[in-house]
Amino acid sequence: MQIKKGGIVSKLLADVPVPRMFRAEQIFPREHIAPEQIPALVEAELSKEPIRSKIKPGMEIAITAGSRGIANVAVITKSIVDFVRACGAHPFIVPAMGSHGGATAEGQLEVLADYGISPESMGCEIRSGMEVVQLGISDTGLPVYLDKHAYQADGIIVSCRIKPHNSFRARYESGICKMMAVGLGKQKGAEAVHSDGVERMGENILSIAKVILEKAPVLFAIPCIENAYDETRLIEAIDRDDILAREPDLLKFAFSQMPSLLVGECDVLVVDEIGKNYSGSGVDPNITGTFSTNYAQGGVKVQRTCFLDLSEASHGNSLGVGLSDVITKRLFDKIDTEKMYPNCITSTVLASARIPVVVATDKEAIQLCIRTCTGIDHSRVRVIRIPNSLHIGHIMLSEAYYEDVKSGRWPGLFARSEPEELRFDSEGNLLTPIIV
Repeated sequence: MQIKKGGIVSKLLADVPVPRMFRAEQIFPREHIAPEQIPALVEAELSKEPIRSKIKPGMEIAITAGSRGIANVAVITKSIVDFVRACGAHPFIVPAMGSHGGATAEGQLEVLADYGISPESMGCEIRSGMEVVQLGISDTGLPVYLDKHAYQADGIIVSCRIKPHNSFRARYESGICKMMAVGLGKQKGAEAVHSDGVERMGENILSIAKVILEKAPVLFAIPCIENAYDETRLIEAIDRDDILAREPDLLKFAFSQMPSLLVGECDVLVVDEIGKNYSGSGVDPNITGTFSTNYAQGGVKVQRTCFLDLSEASHGNSLGVGLSDVITKRLFDKIDTEKMYPNCITSTVLASARIPVVVATDKEAIQLCIRTCTGIDHSRVRVIRIPNSLHIGHIMLSEAYYEDVKSGRWPGLFARSEPEELRFDSEGNLLTPIIV
């Protein structure tokens, strides 16, 4: 695929003006748990009854660790490991990430290592494998699988994050039940959950989780919830018998903690970097409004979106690239389909992996989005620029928003600089930082 600077595309875009932009700060509620407070909080939660009595000396305890970029995940996981060991039991970690990590045991170990979770840092073994056992059939007619290492343990602790899903809405979205059904189900379990399509995922997750709770040695769950700044907001231990009743309430709380782009709508959204460390789909559609299915909605209302780069932590897994209209050659060259396509094959959702229009430079990506917007005032194009979908406290907005922001139209949104021209180098790479 030839993507060259200075060709016909470059000539067509050369005269498209990029608006002046200003730095802005979005202020959200910021109650959180400091990292240094986490070990004591985890110990307090796990010391509650009936949680504490579930861990007995000599037991082998499997602790889940997923593939999402969860705030303080290494600290949380190590705190659980330390508590289990203090109880006289023998902890080990199980990668619970379905088909992520290229659907290989080695790839899943690599994902955990990127998050600071390794045998050395955790002080315990990590048993990574793709082999599963079948526990039965769910009431929706699906086979129920569980990681073999976890199943053979004397007990399983489900450590995870509860968060709105990026493809569907249900009482159980991304959380405890999904970690059991998809994460611990490995490749086969993830395929089973997705086999009826995204529209039935909520129903399938619940039905499979019920079987796992009945037939697997799950002791309890200890989910976390994050605030709008990607900081730990809540950690709570939940007995296995209370998981199904408690999780929907925690999901509602997680929704209340989500950040947003406060202006609500724009013509063009520029995302500096996408990646699996920011969202399971590279960008969180709950922020960007770029959903891959019709079974979820939300986020900013936008006509054109461009992604400029892929994070190193993604190791070439550019899932979510298809949620943009335009990408750069730099991002395109980092795509590893061997890492990306297993997710699509498993989930049956192909939209996230489709390759959009590819242009040579950052500047041309922005210009192409602006040029192809319809029904707008191109002299006052509304552009939002974010570093990624996880950290949106500091953003840039085009000059069309400036007076409204200064006048306080959107509570919590403040201008932090005057409008200025974006700077690009001779190769068209964007140089202007969002934060100075």
